[in-house]
Amino acid sequence: MKTTQNYYRRVDLPAGDLHVYASDVLFRGMGAKVLEMANNNLQIPNIRYMSYTPDAHVGVGTCIGTTAVWGMEDGFVSPSIVGSDIGCGMRVHLTNVHESELKDVRLRRKLVKTIERLIPVENHARGYFSDIRLEHVLRKGLHGLPGKYVPDAYTPRKATSLTHVEYGGFRFDEAELDRLPEPIWHRAHRQLGTLGGGNHFVEIQSLAIHEDNRDIAVKWGLADGMVIVMIHSGSRAWGGAVNQYCGTEVAKTMSRMGLGTPDPKLQFAPLDSPAGQAYANLMYSALNFAVANRHLMGYAVREAFRDTLGKEAEMRTLYDLMHNYACEEQEGETAYFVHRKGATKALPAGHPGNPKPYAETGHPALIPGSMGTASYLMVGERPGAANYYSICHGAGRLRSRNATKQLVTVDEFAESLRVGREDEIVVNHRALESILDESPQAYKDVDQIVESVVGAGLASVVAKCRPMATIKGV
Repeated sequence: MKTTQNYYRRVDLPAGDLHVYASDVLFRGMGAKVLEMANNNLQIPNIRYMSYTPDAHVGVGTCIGTTAVWGMEDGFVSPSIVGSDIGCGMRVHLTNVHESELKDVRLRRKLVKTIERLIPVENHARGYFSDIRLEHVLRKGLHGLPGKYVPDAYTPRKATSLTHVEYGGFRFDEAELDRLPEPIWHRAHRQLGTLGGGNHFVEIQSLAIHEDNRDIAVKWGLADGMVIVMIHSGSRAWGGAVNQYCGTEVAKTMSRMGLGTPDPKLQFAPLDSPAGQAYANLMYSALNFAVANRHLMGYAVREAFRDTLGKEAEMRTLYDLMHNYACEEQEGETAYFVHRKGATKALPAGHPGNPKPYAETGHPALIPGSMGTASYLMVGERPGAANYYSICHGAGRLRSRNATKQLVTVDEFAESLRVGREDEIVVNHRALESILDESPQAYKDVDQIVESVVGAGLASVVAKCRPMATIKGV
């Protein structure tokens, strides 16, 4: 093992080199299993690079917090290194509301209740966007939505919904859509604009700008005390169906070609194989679903703010990005096929991959904490090129859901949410027992995660976000 600085190390494993961006404390806490999983991943043919972010922890087949890279000409695609929730990611909206306007805890509760009415949180609840054609969303992403759900689409000076996104829509071979059965189309259509369970959330936060990057914050339209909305969700049932169908086809290809590793749950296939192409194309349809799903939730939150605070309440998109996906990326003259599972792209100023509105500054990298702790808005730095511009995607799970329920009491959870105080973080669940496995104690310290990212030179902090209210699914 060669250590060059406190926040980076190269680990020499039997199957190849693993690059880890984490402090000594966080690295020691990862455990042997994450190195074992990395060694399995490094046995996939032709892999060029693999790394862990500081929030890395054990997942199915591949750790969450992984970046893995192949060349386009001999590349592989791995459903395991994309993750089960294809396109899962973050979205942030800026409001014209100041935190002082939401000081009254009763008003925050009213706002949460209104959001919950417009964004169903039960796992099988139907969304409110039944007039949207699912095939349009799958094929075109945001550009497949009716104009009425893109309120700024025809006001170019204010338009951010279609421009301030990592990817508004992927193009792919639409004939692949015919592979999925009719029942999943019906189920996925019902889930447009819904949250889902687990670690997904809608959170109302207030901003504190980091002085070192105040100039960037101003260019992004941020201000101290500004209320923002952070949304975390993915492709719901559609992505799950893609994984189920393609997983079977990929497994057949692996068997036929004699491919495999010691982990039977690690799936991969040549990118140019029929199974690889089917997965890649259907994955892109799920990415389109995911960005549209978050967009529709943002639209619903906007309506909730107006219903609660008055029609003068406004929201505009700061950015939308993913942290579970794979796609082609260009660096100089070379094209790579980059997988990110629980990893966020963070491009620096001047990088050609930035969307036009952020060409000068670099785009916002949206890093959620755990419920009851801070989140961060960050921006990529040039040394991040060494890690294909990947940074953390959040706090990262510290212990399992069952372990959390056994080790953390409801009183401890309530204390972390400051229940009963003026600055209480309002949640949409009266019984905290139902979401105990999502308590802050289940996650790593997000401040330590961000410290590692900054210390490694991958990105810097633009603003810190304090939670005021959280909506969780069940």
